[in-house]
Amino acid sequence: MSPRRRHLVAAAMAAPFVNSLRAQERFPSRAISLICPWPPGGSSDAVVRAFGDSAARVLGVPVITENKPGVGGTLGATAMQQAKPDGYALTQLPLGIYRLPHMQKMAFDPVKDLTHIVCLTGYTFGITATLDAPYKTLKEMVDWAKANPGKLTYGHTGTGTTPHLAFEEFAHKAGFKAQDVPFKGSAEIVQAILGGHIPVMSGASEFGPLVQAGKLRLLATLGRQRTKVFPDAPTVAESGWDTVSDSPFGIGGPKGMDPAVVRVLHDAFRKTLEDPKVLETLDKFMQPVIYMNSADYSRYAERTFEAERATVERLGLAKKS
Repeated sequence: MSPRRRHLVAAAMAAPFVNSLRAQERFPSRAISLICPWPPGGSSDAVVRAFGDSAARVLGVPVITENKPGVGGTLGATAMQQAKPDGYALTQLPLGIYRLPHMQKMAFDPVKDLTHIVCLTGYTFGITATLDAPYKTLKEMVDWAKANPGKLTYGHTGTGTTPHLAFEEFAHKAGFKAQDVPFKGSAEIVQAILGGHIPVMSGASEFGPLVQAGKLRLLATLGRQRTKVFPDAPTVAESGWDTVSDSPFGIGGPKGMDPAVVRVLHDAFRKTLEDPKVLETLDKFMQPVIYMNSADYSRYAERTFEAERATVERLGLAKKS
């Protein structure tokens, strides 16, 4: 091989590494878009914005949060299918993106069509009721629902979301049926229950301030253990129905992102978990720190996608082929 040919081969082999370094050096140079696939005003919106604002200070460019609510929190993942994999288009990745493709036709595969950058936190789910509801405990609600078949109505944050399926699984194990009312997000469901339009809601940590203010009654939480904020509230599992649900979530982007850009974004969002303002927001909504790096988060996505398939099939909600 001639010296010139050896030089060209060496340059070609080095090009990906050099390009990756150059991308890392110049990224980011402009504002980054971060999709929150939930309505403004809810707990998810507040947390995603806190992460974005904190990451912006680390990255040195604005991180602009954009709300795209609907379809069970999957519109962010859908938007990534048309976005350039340059690091300037990001989205929150809620658990529903691994579940809904098993229930209905979606425009993306959550494992193959997304880059999982970093996992940051999760939710505390709970079942709450209005103060004037004819039940004050979870068992009393179950007994009432059995004595009044089909009359119990509850709201949740969207068909196929964790609050929806967790309640349905609990109801199945408890032996009662309820009428579900889907909402686009936590802000809407809070307005509905406070307005007396629904007596029960299965939701995320937005119920915390309302319970603390004496506006709602917490019947049970859906974690493995009782929450520190409400230590007197039992879990659904310890109440006698083996239903446990937590929902880690993080930040992702389109498939095919440069590993160097992913590292820059990972490091910036990882740093947000040391920001007192972010931690204060997480505490406010009872959201624990659940950190996974890019590799671990990608493996989590693979495992969860298969686990959610089994859950959907068990509940009879799988899409027809």
